[in-house]
Amino acid sequence: MYVEVDKLTPCLEKASTGDIVTTTYATAEKSELNSLKNWLFNWEDPYLKDCTVHKILAVGDARIQGLIAVRDEPDNSALYAKIAESAPHNKGKNKEYLGVGGHLFAVAVLISMSKGYGGFVYMDAKNKRLVDHYIEILGASFVGGVHPFRVSINETAAKKLVEFYNFKEV
Repeated sequence: MYVEVDKLTPCLEKASTGDIVTTTYATAEKSELNSLKNWLFNWEDPYLKDCTVHKILAVGDARIQGLIAVRDEPDNSALYAKIAESAPHNKGKNKEYLGVGGHLFAVAVLISMSKGYGGFVYMDAKNKRLVDHYIEILGASFVGGVHPFRVSINETAAKKLVEFYNFKEV
């Protein structure tokens, strides 16, 4: 997991103008994942065979803005966020939209809540810097253990995220 949360925004924000753009999410179709170009992660990798991939969309822009792969873990009453990535056009200093990373985690929280898990989500960050970043920005907690950079979003942090974000499933 190595998506940066650049800014918490209730909806995506157009970086060039500061305009707020209505934001939605949906399950990504296999055909959409087939057509991705220049993403860091191969979203058709067998590594994701046990996951569902969800996409973030900006109304008025047909392109996928970000993706998150989550695995349902009913025995743990949790979702495992296996990988998340902002679209190539939302990375770097010339990114088009701000807020994609936070929205991806909020989607995972909403799905966890819909399954009766209270919003509990855990993930393995790429490094200690991202662990600290997720703790500061998302209210995540350090777990460690099985993975040295494991963090979780508990019910309290989940509630704050979904109260802040303003988007819907399509």
